[in-house]
Amino acid sequence: MDPEHARKRGHSRAHDLVSSLTQQILLGTFRPGDKLPSENTLVREHGVSRTVVREALSKLQASGLVAPRHGIGTFVMERQAQAGLRIGAESAANVRDLLELRIGLEGQAAALAALRRDEGHLARMRQALDDYQDLAAAGDSCIEADRRFHLLIAEATGNLYFTEMLLQLGNSLIPRNRMALAERGGAKLARQAYLANLEHEAVLNAIRRQDPDAARAAICLHLSNSRDRLLPD
Repeated sequence: MDPEHARKRGHSRAHDLVSSLTQQILLGTFRPGDKLPSENTLVREHGVSRTVVREALSKLQASGLVAPRHGIGTFVMERQAQAGLRIGAESAANVRDLLELRIGLEGQAAALAALRRDEGHLARMRQALDDYQDLAAAGDSCIEADRRFHLLIAEATGNLYFTEMLLQLGNSLIPRNRMALAERGGAKLARQAYLANLEHEAVLNAIRRQDPDAARAAICLHLSNSRDRLLPD
């Protein structure tokens, strides 16, 4: 392998490690104050060199996500509050507006995820939908599993801005978490959950097949149907 190719490969692996650790921080796997795995652990788990690990940690430090403590390790920092999106009062109009935004954003995310996903992404999406189904069958809230599935699609794009945008929406990402019971028009939430998960499965199948057009269409249909189920008028 020539030196230039080796250098580019090292940078690519460092980028992949930065992306993986950043996603885990943004999704809450590593929370503020948590210590990241040691260099030796990262080398072993990700199959990279110590040089790659150090480059990745340096980039995370530069981005303000982590900070080293001499002789102790590297720790996740509190994220600075951002102006971000201002989510208005819980209302049908705001839920409709947010779903219109998500159709455009998540349609592109699903298309990119279909092109860029790996087996790890697919396994985590599969687990999220299995958790969703189990919770729905038990009559429990499946909001967390629902939110996780959508965030995992964003993660699979490899573009951190998609995840950042969805995280800006916070709990508003799942509209039924915002809607007052009186605004749901007497909808049967169990039936909604069943239909939503059928649509989730179509999204996952398209991403698994690496069909970006089908993935975009499936998630846009899911979000449009979610809007219609929540706002039948």
